[in-house]
Amino acid sequence: MESEDINFLKEKAKQIRKGIIEQVYNAQSGHPGGSLSIADILTVLYFKEMNIDPKNPKWEDRDRLVLSKGHCSPALYSCLAHRGYFDPNELNTFRNIKSNLQGHPDMNKVPGVDMTSGSLGQGLSVANRNSD
Repeated sequence: MESEDINFLKEKAKQIRKGIIEQVYNAQSGHPGGSLSIADILTVLYFKEMNIDPKNPKWEDRDRLVLSKGHCSPALYSCLAHRGYFDPNELNTFRNIKSNLQGHPDMNKVPGVDMTSGSLGQGLSVANRNSD
């Protein structure tokens, strides 16, 4: 990997971590530790590895991510916002009553979320079910 690629990913990861902290702080609720622990992984997946199109989030041939630890939604939301799925200003609404950005991701409300999560540990079975 070129040093420009590494620097780009480092900068994106920094933006994503900032988004995590701001969401949890503004909501006075959430799981910053778990979210921060996955920020670098999500950055590499969404900005380098995954075959996705933020302008077409339901594209049939896209790669999909199942976030089994749904309580780390601030990390996923921050990543999706910075990748262009929705306006990063929407991160300020995290956990507000009428916000689409709740404590666990909802695939029916947030573009780019491929699986609604809530029951922890369900990710492997859900991802495997759709792997054919």
